[in-house]
Amino acid sequence: MYQKTDIAPTPELIEKIELQIGRAPRGIQAISATDSLGTPLVVRMHSIVDKKPFPTLYWMTSELLKKEISHIEARGEIKALEERLIEDPEFLAQYHASHQDYVDQRWHFMTEEERTFAEQAGFLKLLKEKGIGGIANWDTVRCLHTQYAHHLCGHNVVGQWMDETFGIADLIP
Repeated sequence: MYQKTDIAPTPELIEKIELQIGRAPRGIQAISATDSLGTPLVVRMHSIVDKKPFPTLYWMTSELLKKEISHIEARGEIKALEERLIEDPEFLAQYHASHQDYVDQRWHFMTEEERTFAEQAGFLKLLKEKGIGGIANWDTVRCLHTQYAHHLCGHNVVGQWMDETFGIADLIP
């Protein structure tokens, strides 16, 4: 079972994340979700990294989840989800609310220094309009990994659907 967290990235956790992703991470603000053993599943990224907007607020580090979700994407589920968004106005409204939750969380977790820099660099519009995983068109689905990472840390209807349909959360120790 996963746990929502807000853990500072200690050297030990950074080392675990480095093993998970195969390189030294940069821009991590916090560990936002862990499994029951304390292994990071999702990290929250700074919104500004190397003086540029980082496209993803929540980044999945779990190899198990990445692999399982890749299989779901390979089966064509993104296309099926986009068809549902067209056909189901309530699901579309919930999806838009998920994007808004993501934008609101990104803004909430930005430091005052990041906000000031974003304003001076002309990034405010981008940071307030780009949704989950940096997506501009909130009527489409880009990456189920970013959707599920957001689900573990916020409100995401696609992540909820993945749990209900594929039992993803049941895979987490």
